Amino acid sequence: MNFTLSHIPERESKPRNKGITMMMDKGLSLNEVENFIQASGHLTDVVKFGFGTAFVTNQLEEKINMYKNAGIRPYFGGTLFEAFYARNQFNDYLKLLDKYDLDLAEISDGSIMINHDDKCELIHRMAKDRTVLSEVGSKDSGILISPSRWIKMMKTELEAGSWKVIAEGREAGNVGVFRPNGTAHTMLINRIIAKVKPEDILWEAPIKNQQVWFIKLFGANVNLGNIGPNEMIPLECLRLGLRGDTFFDFLPSDYADRLKQVNDPNEETDLQEELA
Repeated sequence: MNFTLSHIPERESKPRNKGITMMMDKGLSLNEVENFIQASGHLTDVVKFGFGTAFVTNQLEEKINMYKNAGIRPYFGGTLFEAFYARNQFNDYLKLLDKYDLDLAEISDGSIMINHDDKCELIHRMAKDRTVLSEVGSKDSGILISPSRWIKMMKTELEAGSWKVIAEGREAGNVGVFRPNGTAHTMLINRIIAKVKPEDILWEAPIKNQQVWFIKLFGANVNLGNIGPNEMIPLECLRLGLRGDTFFDFLPSDYADRLKQVNDPNEETDLQEELA
């Protein structure tokens, strides 16, 4: 960091296993990637080429190599995996990963239905050669999954070889672990974390209020994903208590209590009377 401040929460150094931030690349140009790396590469652990964007992205290989050279692990979004799987082209998908030398891959079933035993077998097979992220939850707001089912799928996918399980939220943050209005599905999340270690989950949280909610619940080193390229530094400030939303979360209680008293409405009225 550029200077010293006390009471800043400790962040693990890259490569890290918790406190991961995943940026969602939905079509950045090479120049934009270069600028992104210069500004925020040090804060970025993994980059997802959102949904099927890898299919139509110009200079894909160059982009992948730029991220790799910056110490960032790129991977293709789960929807692209599903597009191959739905066309009976899973082996072609593996060849694609080999072609671009991607050591990180996502397996999901948010758009199509995959028998869960078959999904776990795919995870197990792919995890022999690369790191696997698997996503749980549907992209269809009309498909409801019980908390017990969420827990079972997450646990069995981790057992099958997933490095992290991704809790579906989409890039809009309005399905999966979120309600249609974007607020966290608190009961569901509490049920999940009672059975699955939070550090094994990467929460898709594209909206600031969602990021704040998870940081307040789990602390600075919660795994968060689907973050926009221009939101990486603002998110890191949330993690470190350097924005108003989390300003008091990492200060000692006596500091916080003393500072909050300054903003007491009664004291503010007294001060205004004195100044008058």
